[in-house]
Amino acid sequence: MKRLYLIRHAKSSWDNLDLHDFDRPLNGRGKKDAPAMGKRLAKRNEQPDLIISSTAVRAKKTALEIAESLSYKKNNIRWLDELYHASPLDMLKQLHDVAEGVESVFLVGHNPGLTELANLLSSHSIDNIVTSGIYVLQWEVRHWRQIQLNKKAKFVYYDFPKREGALKLHE
Repeated sequence: MKRLYLIRHAKSSWDNLDLHDFDRPLNGRGKKDAPAMGKRLAKRNEQPDLIISSTAVRAKKTALEIAESLSYKKNNIRWLDELYHASPLDMLKQLHDVAEGVESVFLVGHNPGLTELANLLSSHSIDNIVTSGIYVLQWEVRHWRQIQLNKKAKFVYYDFPKREGALKLHE
């Protein structure tokens, strides 16, 4: 079984309009939400076999905060420039390159690609994966390359910082 966590970077700062989009850091809310979502994952005993992240500053910081919350070795994060505003097909290509023994992948990236990928892989539709949102899918396959757009995943759950109450799984 393969489980994919589509994680949108935490809220970024627009304080310095001279910064290139790639270089925007997290704002105050983002600095709070990224570790909080990591703690939620830890509370659920969710552990990635692999974290793959965009190299954009806001995505990197989100991935590092989540890794720290889960005691995941930061030097094991796979940093990919190609994930910066990647298309769904570009992200799927990166997943196809994941080793067979890896069962769970945290993919930290950007919209609109993440939301588009979620909608292409699942029959459970979502309008928008919000900042710090985590959208989880799984498949009964042996290899990541078996994941295709025409083979719909099982939707597991969607969590985000402002979600109130208990997280409900959709089995």
